[in-house]
Amino acid sequence: MLASEPRIGSRVQRLRRGKRVSQADLAGALGISASYLNLIEHNRRRITVPLLMKLAAYFGIEPGELVENDESRLVGDLMELFGDELFAESGLTSQDVRDLAASNPSAGRAVVRLFDQYRALRDARQRGEVDLGGGEGGEFHPATDAVSDFIQENANYFPTLEDAAERVRRDIDASADAYDSFEYGLRTYLFNVFGLQWRTASLPAGVARRYDAERRELITADTQAPETAVFAVAHQLGLMAAAPQIDALIASGSFSADAPVLMRNALASYFAAALVMPYEPFLKACRETRYDIERIERRFRTSFEQVCHRMTTLQKPGASGIPLHLVRTDIAGNISKRFSLSGIRISRHSGACPRWNVYSAFLSPERINVQISQMPEGQRYFCIARSITKGGHRHHAPRRHLSIGLGCHIAHAPAMVYSDGMNLSDIAQAVPIGVGCRICPRMDCEQRAHPPSDYRFTLDVTDMAESIYAQARLV
Repeated sequence: MLASEPRIGSRVQRLRRGKRVSQADLAGALGISASYLNLIEHNRRRITVPLLMKLAAYFGIEPGELVENDESRLVGDLMELFGDELFAESGLTSQDVRDLAASNPSAGRAVVRLFDQYRALRDARQRGEVDLGGGEGGEFHPATDAVSDFIQENANYFPTLEDAAERVRRDIDASADAYDSFEYGLRTYLFNVFGLQWRTASLPAGVARRYDAERRELITADTQAPETAVFAVAHQLGLMAAAPQIDALIASGSFSADAPVLMRNALASYFAAALVMPYEPFLKACRETRYDIERIERRFRTSFEQVCHRMTTLQKPGASGIPLHLVRTDIAGNISKRFSLSGIRISRHSGACPRWNVYSAFLSPERINVQISQMPEGQRYFCIARSITKGGHRHHAPRRHLSIGLGCHIAHAPAMVYSDGMNLSDIAQAVPIGVGCRICPRMDCEQRAHPPSDYRFTLDVTDMAESIYAQARLV
């Protein structure tokens, strides 16, 4: 009997490398040849159920956690890509896209990267920033997508940064007695190890932190909340204390243009989160409170967004948390952060479905909005969302309004406190959502902004529909 259709090669490879085990050693433990394991890691062989069970036992995880959705994620990206108006007359069907992802995923990922490049150039040209005729400045790279892809490929878990943060945290805690705060220990560590004085002062608008290497000072803006200032200092510490680990991770990826700069910033933020919210105590807090974000942020003196991000990184083999997804969007629908281990598909380029509670959360500021979401394929997810406001800590300062969405597959919902009192088995409670209008097959949606890419308009002169797109027909 064969395991289910999703391929697990990339997941096996990441777990093996995270445990620093060679292919030969893992193959020996499983009772197979190294060449056969290599084929598995490259998705050229399916895995039998007994072998799946052996792999799960070796890495100390549940078999279901081993089966990842790389192929379905690629299908989603390709569906969104081919939904662009550029391919309106191509006649491609969803089955064509699925065949490409299944038969040649490497080619599929190359097509996605190529379209990312094309889209960046097209957008830049529309802004008048680039001449596609070969003039100067015609080289653009979609750096944010490259960073998101790298984080997704590594399941948002970087053991070398976890180890580095744990070592530094031990030294920080040792520099402060039982009555001192983490902030005091952080100040002491910065001075003893790097000769840096940390102080708070007035900085120009828009500047959160300033590192003055000549004066050996680290300055945080007096307009920041305490938890934000501490995180900013931990971020700078990551750039210094974890520089070798960050450099090695960047070198392991295929980055170009300004993507390494963004990747360095993202990895320093990862280190900061691991430093402020150490893995084992944080995982324990998640389990004790059943992922009660507001209780956890008070325990670790962090923000709502910082806790949500840290929850998505709990992927240590044998000590993992719930497989979660996270999305951050602004009030215009622009997705600035996306990551999914739950299996839910998140739009790569366009805004997500307006029925998703990550958008309706803006209607109830600072309140946690709970939703059971159902994708067109039938998979259900448990999603929470809350709007947050950033900035505004000085007179007339502009504010940024964002929404943070966090969730899991419906099977994991009972582990989250927000599911209490809900009938999770009642399908009628599920809100039908999709990835985006151009690839969503739900024709009865009154909030549809575009027809699916493989549909064309028709007009019923007898009955006027609430949405003209509901009358589109399949071509």
